[in-house]
Amino acid sequence: MKSNWLKGVLILSLAVNAAAVATLGYHSFIAQPRFSTPPCFPAGDGHLYQSLNLSKEQMDKMEPLARTFHQRMVEMKATMEGKRLLLIDLLQKQENPGKIDELRREMASIQDLIQKNVIAHIADVRGLLNPGQQEQFFERLRQSMTPIRTSLSPPIGGNR
Repeated sequence: MKSNWLKGVLILSLAVNAAAVATLGYHSFIAQPRFSTPPCFPAGDGHLYQSLNLSKEQMDKMEPLARTFHQRMVEMKATMEGKRLLLIDLLQKQENPGKIDELRREMASIQDLIQKNVIAHIADVRGLLNPGQQEQFFERLRQSMTPIRTSLSPPIGGNR
């Protein structure tokens, strides 16, 4: 019974971590904490915001918005990384299942906060764009979220 419960917790933990990694993977495309300014604004890299041909007024509004968003994402990512390491330690030591479940709930709460921040940021960005830029923005967003298959093998589930 204890083994089945532990397996269930591990599977649930892996699912939460997979969701966190997917979200943070998206953010790593936008936010790199090693830069002093958000990567949306480096010179000449053709980044998402630059590819939208923003006006000076739009860029003036976008830069502080992006800077604040990216800083929050960096902080939440660091918090999640610490929680993951703690989870591994708890699982290794076979700690009280209650502690593990409490940590899992904390991680889920952070993941929910990340998702809320991403959605709010997208809505804020959309509000700064004209209709043509909005169309480009959401198309680029779709492209960035679509996984690129590098293998010739069939997708999981086999041939249909």
